[in-house]
Amino acid sequence: MPWMMELISHYGYLAIFALLALGILGLPVPDEVLMLFVGYLSSIMVLNFTLSVLIGCIGSITGMIISYTIGLRLGQPVVNKYGKWIGLTPKRFIRVKGWFTRFGIWTVAFAYFIPGVRHVASYISGISAMPFKKYVCISIACALAWSLLFVSIGYFIGSKASFS
Repeated sequence: MPWMMELISHYGYLAIFALLALGILGLPVPDEVLMLFVGYLSSIMVLNFTLSVLIGCIGSITGMIISYTIGLRLGQPVVNKYGKWIGLTPKRFIRVKGWFTRFGIWTVAFAYFIPGVRHVASYISGISAMPFKKYVCISIACALAWSLLFVSIGYFIGSKASFS
């Protein structure tokens, strides 16, 4: 994680945006740890709290939209060709798509708060062709809530640590 801290210290908000967008795509970026650190930096006045939440939200939304688009454009052929290697048979995938048709919004909302699952949910939303406007609306709400939650936790933990 020192590499993450160094990126943020050199590039600030741009690094937060890029790391979150890439993390949502599935690269090994510890999103929650990143946002806790951003909250800590906000508590010691290195970063602005409101701007940190906003940049975190925008970075997350960017990653989610890219993941959705990849799922929409490339997902079905990839699942058809390689799904059997991970146990995703056509029959199982039809069930997954049915689930997303019925509970897609709630699935995306709950999945957003589960590390690892939020990445898959974005791709499956695209593969399932969830209506884009609906997907973006739930993504914005979840990204804002998630960013606010983790930056706030980091902020309050950081402010307690600096008074000790």
